Amino acid sequence: MKQKIVHLALVVDDYDEAIKFYTEKLDFDLIEDTPQSETKRWVLVAPKNSDGCQLLLAKGVGDEQRSRIGNQTGGRVFLFLQTDDFWRDYNDFVEKGIEFARPPKVEEYGTVAVFKDLYGNLWDLIEFSTKP
Repeated sequence: MKQKIVHLALVVDDYDEAIKFYTEKLDFDLIEDTPQSETKRWVLVAPKNSDGCQLLLAKGVGDEQRSRIGNQTGGRVFLFLQTDDFWRDYNDFVEKGIEFARPPKVEEYGTVAVFKDLYGNLWDLIEFSTKP
């Protein structure tokens, strides 16, 4: 048996502002944007050149879903964006106005900093150390 996680839903306030943030600020690709009804769309974004899991931008509907926007995990780091060049991406994000909640830190496993997406969800930007 072979399985993999292909999409991860991220509750957003507005499709278009979320697409703009992920494609312009984080430089993700817009994989798909398909209307499903008058108010619902199937919107997938992913890091450039990625063949892994994609984010499904899901507009929050109703009070309960909308209450989770920006805090899907109770304030814990939610998503992990691996890079092959930490300082290139960190400096690019800073230049684009991305807010970092925790500054860069070199750990045994790699270099990492915590940033916020447009709604306040916490992400790790991480470049893993190579092991000999």
